[in-house]
Amino acid sequence: MTLCYTFSIDDKRRLNEKKFPNWEGLSNGGRRYWLEVSGRHGWKARYIKEVDDREETVKFYQEIYNGKGNLIEIHEKFPMDKGHKRLKEK
Repeated sequence: MTLCYTFSIDDKRRLNEKKFPNWEGLSNGGRRYWLEVSGRHGWKARYIKEVDDREETVKFYQEIYNGKGNLIEIHEKFPMDKGHKRLKEK
């Protein structure tokens, strides 16, 4: 038996707002959500999810910041996992 759930745009938006406490509107009617997580050594990771106007995910990636707050690495995970891209030395 297969269960099929359909979620409205409002349902998806509420779930995204719950998982990602920060967001901004985009010019295409979508949103960019993010969540920041502090590491043990003063570093920070920011998880970013971009959605279209139907609240469907179009991009998901991770940014890594060093202890000085400088962006040093990006890891794009969706729509295709491109691995880690180092921007600066530690």
